[in-house]
Amino acid sequence: MQIDLKIIDQRLGRDFPLPRYESAAAAGMDLRAMLTEDTVIKAGQSMLIPTGFAMHIKDPAVCAVVLPRSGLGFKHGIVLGNLTGLIDADYQGQLFVPLWNRSSEDFVLHPGERMAQLVFLPIVRADFKVEEDFEESERAQGGFGSTGIS
Repeated sequence: MQIDLKIIDQRLGRDFPLPRYESAAAAGMDLRAMLTEDTVIKAGQSMLIPTGFAMHIKDPAVCAVVLPRSGLGFKHGIVLGNLTGLIDADYQGQLFVPLWNRSSEDFVLHPGERMAQLVFLPIVRADFKVEEDFEESERAQGGFGSTGIS
């Protein structure tokens, strides 16, 4: 699938690679911090970080999600401030990543550092049909934990 990309930070594609898959089986493209200098994200602080590009998906059957990098979350407590970012097909602005330092230690984010990942997904658009009742399923109205713990 082809996505339109507009470069905002001229270092992207020159000094730092464009978003790309880092292995043949990678599901997500790495997003880089397009900062002008090392930036400290203090413990407990959130900060909006630019990616240096804008994109336009165009196809209403596709969206993108921004997900955290597992190593940053596990090793340093750096996760997304909104937990998951959803990018609709008609969005055309620069992508920003809301990073949240949930650890008790400050974290230094360097220019060009990989900070999140971008995954493209198909969209299924639902129409609701109002019913008086449902045909009962095996689970029925069983809520949290109703299917057991193993």
